[in-house]
Amino acid sequence: MVRCFLIHTVCPVSALSAGDSRVLYSRVFGPDEGAVSGQQQQQLSPEERRLLQEEKLSVVARQVRSAVSLSREASGHLLVEAVPGEEALALQEADSGVVRLRAGDPFSEEMSALWLGIQSLGFVLVCEPHENLLLAEGTLRNLTRHCLEHLHLLGQGSEVLLKSNRIDVLLSRLLPHGQLLFLNHRFAQSLEKEVTAYMAK
Repeated sequence: MVRCFLIHTVCPVSALSAGDSRVLYSRVFGPDEGAVSGQQQQQLSPEERRLLQEEKLSVVARQVRSAVSLSREASGHLLVEAVPGEEALALQEADSGVVRLRAGDPFSEEMSALWLGIQSLGFVLVCEPHENLLLAEGTLRNLTRHCLEHLHLLGQGSEVLLKSNRIDVLLSRLLPHGQLLFLNHRFAQSLEKEVTAYMAK
């Protein structure tokens, strides 16, 4: 099962310190568990649980941001700004990788964070350790492609926050309840038409 999906910044943003990352969108699937025991969890108020959840997602975003920076430094490629209309090329040239999240840092059990770094944005799927990572990577690329093409996230001043309801719909179709889907060709095509029709509204 996928534990969460994130979109966050991977390049320095003026309002943030150098090593920080801003989570622009997040969706958590499955039980609301934290780095605290069940008894402690029950004693937390809803606001404290929300803050704990936000902190865990920020930890993931910072680790992925570090991985993206290291990958870009190691490859030596210059970051070329893509413009709207070049989404397919940007996705093809995206930096990608997997980060192992150790148990307790930040989730109670070990997780894998698959990521794609496209210009200043990071797209991340956090998966449970037994999950099929090839299937997860295909799903992440598909989700990212739809986000880039239909929500125009490469445009100047694009606001992910204003488009969160459309991302929610994408996730409900392509990653229902955090479950990765094995898609045959016919089902993939019908899903593609459905998503494209909705996004065109």
